[in-house]
Amino acid sequence: MIGSSTVVLGASVAPWVVLGVILFFLILIVPNAIKIVREYQRLVLFRLGRAVGIKGPGLVLIFPIVDRVTWVDLRELYLEIPHQTAITEDNAPISIDFIIFYKVVDASMSVLQVQNFAGAAQNIAATTLRSVVGDMSLDDVLSKREEMNLVLRTKLDDVTERWGVKVTNVEVREIIPPPMVQEAMTRQMSAERTRRAVVTEADGSKQAAITVAEGQKQAAILSAEGDRQAAILRAEGFSLALSKIFEVARGLDANTMSLQYLDALKQIGSSPSTKFVVPMELANLLSAVTGQTGKSFGAGDGAKS
Repeated sequence: MIGSSTVVLGASVAPWVVLGVILFFLILIVPNAIKIVREYQRLVLFRLGRAVGIKGPGLVLIFPIVDRVTWVDLRELYLEIPHQTAITEDNAPISIDFIIFYKVVDASMSVLQVQNFAGAAQNIAATTLRSVVGDMSLDDVLSKREEMNLVLRTKLDDVTERWGVKVTNVEVREIIPPPMVQEAMTRQMSAERTRRAVVTEADGSKQAAITVAEGQKQAAILSAEGDRQAAILRAEGFSLALSKIFEVARGLDANTMSLQYLDALKQIGSSPSTKFVVPMELANLLSAVTGQTGKSFGAGDGAKS
């Protein structure tokens, strides 16, 4: 009886044990077998150590025991390169730091061809920077940043292309020249600011002089215009006065003239000096006689002839 009960108990427990083991493995395996890959991500899948392809985006199922995956970000990333010392073509030591912007274009190559892209890119960037700066003078390094950025980007892109990575941009952030050069640049900037101040002051004086001259010109024009208007008004006044006098003179009759004549004779006669007064009537009579005599003589001469 005891043996039969033990067999029955073992038979009833065995299915639960198997079910528990299955559930245990499912709990461990299923979460690792399901991967959700975002749009900007890719999975490089290795099966038994061999690369079998790129998965994603979306839902990806793998076999956890035999498959291994490496996540790759396809977004544009950046890498900061700390200050690097380089020697220019004219033997001037300078310190430069810059930023590299890059993005993965081939997820499989970025995993298979390079172990640590950031470290490799930093070393390549340092050597490339020294090569580029060595072919440029100090003045060119300080004034031609865009050209230097373009050369660095081109050379770095040529190197990283085999890693499935594209360098999209390189930006030089800071260039530290030697102390003597910094002092010379400071003096140059000070002199330039002084020159600009002098030029600005001279321009201001020039504009002020022009404004004053324009004001004087306008004042002279206005004064001359005022004098002209005043002269015209005076002439018009004189003309009007003469016109009035002429109108009054035309209105005088013979009696008024006789009265004025007698008044003038009275004033002449009141003076103590000796004088002869010939009346106007006598003068008119003499004029008439003289005219008649002239006519008579003219007629006699004509008869004799």
